[in-house]
Amino acid sequence: MLASPKLKLVEEIVSTFTKEELFWLSGYIAGKYSTTNQTKAVAPAKPVVNKLTITYGTETGNSKKLASEFAAKAKKSGINAKLVSLDQYRLNDLPKEEYLLSIISTQGEGEPPAAAKKFYDHIHNNGFRLDKLKYGVLALGDTSYPLFCKAGEDVDLQLSKLGGERIVPLQKCDVDYESEANDWFQHVLQQLNNTEDTISIQAAPVVAKKSSGKKIYNGTILTNINLNDRGSNKQTHHMEIAGDEIEYVPGDALGVIPENPQSVVDYIIQLLQLDDSSTFTYKDEQFTAPELLKKKLNIIYLPERVVAKYASLVSQDIPATKMGLLDLLRIYPLKDTNQFQQLVDILEPITPRLYSISSSPEAHSGEIHLTVAKDHFAVNDEQKCGLCSGYLTGLPEETAFEFYIHKNAQFRLPEDDKDIIMIGPGTGIAPFRSFLAHRDATGASGRNWLFFGDQHFVTDFLYQTELQNWLETGVLTKLNVAFSRDQKEKVYVQHKMLQHGNELYQWLTSGASVFVCGAKEPMSVDVENTLLQIVEQFGNKTTADAIQFLEQLKEEGRYLKDVY
Repeated sequence: MLASPKLKLVEEIVSTFTKEELFWLSGYIAGKYSTTNQTKAVAPAKPVVNKLTITYGTETGNSKKLASEFAAKAKKSGINAKLVSLDQYRLNDLPKEEYLLSIISTQGEGEPPAAAKKFYDHIHNNGFRLDKLKYGVLALGDTSYPLFCKAGEDVDLQLSKLGGERIVPLQKCDVDYESEANDWFQHVLQQLNNTEDTISIQAAPVVAKKSSGKKIYNGTILTNINLNDRGSNKQTHHMEIAGDEIEYVPGDALGVIPENPQSVVDYIIQLLQLDDSSTFTYKDEQFTAPELLKKKLNIIYLPERVVAKYASLVSQDIPATKMGLLDLLRIYPLKDTNQFQQLVDILEPITPRLYSISSSPEAHSGEIHLTVAKDHFAVNDEQKCGLCSGYLTGLPEETAFEFYIHKNAQFRLPEDDKDIIMIGPGTGIAPFRSFLAHRDATGASGRNWLFFGDQHFVTDFLYQTELQNWLETGVLTKLNVAFSRDQKEKVYVQHKMLQHGNELYQWLTSGASVFVCGAKEPMSVDVENTLLQIVEQFGNKTTADAIQFLEQLKEEGRYLKDVY
């Protein structure tokens, strides 16, 4: 117990803290206590919880990576942690569980990953109670999608409805999840080692996408050229960026926080007659309107949930649609320009975008390369382009901008003597250009097979000269290409895979790793179905055995995906 004067002092200090600061402080004190006691020859306290089940449902491997790290930390703290994928979890064991953690990502329109579908359906469709269960859910997602972390939210809510008690509140994490996820698990461990009979729950923050904790680099655009030839339906830019001591490895991504177009910012300021020097509150800090509109707030494509909040703000019926702030302000004006602070309160932050790095530090010293497709789409019958792709592809040469490196530990080259099969249509070729450049520069002996596809051979064969040179020098062992619109029947990379199915299967059985990069749907789904067909047909296996074959590749870290 603290003496009264000390207790009063602590209460006075703590009363000024935010919830996030209190959350940090609890971890700091626990860490400080453990550090100061390391030198004492005292046996560590026996953890209150002896057994913990950690489950994960993943599409790209992030949930599995976190779950594995958490299991190791739990065991280190004296807790017997069992690690299991949700597609391998025995559903009959759920009512018997006492302590359960679930790390789950969200796919598509708020759906759970395929590996978690059976578990997800089971808890929603079966009438049973989980009154013994104490649980925690860590949800991974992407705030650029409307149904952010929806699968994790659903699991968390349903486990509660079935009688489960939360160890800690649901934690939602965005693309840059590492720091917040580790803080969440530290909080879990603190609760599991709590000597009280009841678990004391503190509010955990819902994480907005941010680059805090990342090393920020300042880069300068050296080259920004369109790789597609005249007449192409696409606009794919090759960008070369100079920067000092950039630390990355092949497979990593570059994180960019884009800025809103200056023309739109100026128009809104003029429309609302805002004073450039007036400040407004955003996340407990003061910013001018130009600062907020240019670098902080998402004003270009507002999700429907923000449009609904705006409708309430202006007391008007606005159709549920995706709109830009400028269009909203022109069609449904604010009742009072003094409402700008209220407008700031409902707008969401600009979120970072990740782009696969297409260079190698061994081959392109002092530089980092990107392959960026300018995203074109229609909003209310009006052609638009993606905020970040438009921002990047519009940067002139010699322009400076900031970025950070997103480590992608689940998409790494194997040992130099191991063979790799790379499947990357469109901009999915980006990390494989990095892989090939790296293996060329380091003299790796492993064989390299690339499947690439796009619309037209003449206009859309990205990095054609480099790939042909690598073929001639033997760096690239095999290259198969599919150009979908050069003939009546569309041909995609999966068709080329099947044509070479027997040889591809021989590579797999000889230890080759498979890498897939590009669109999650339908490309990566079609590729996986084709792999199953190849294994079944050329390996003389049943469908069940083919599925198990691919699962074994995943377990061995030989089937890796970077899809979006």
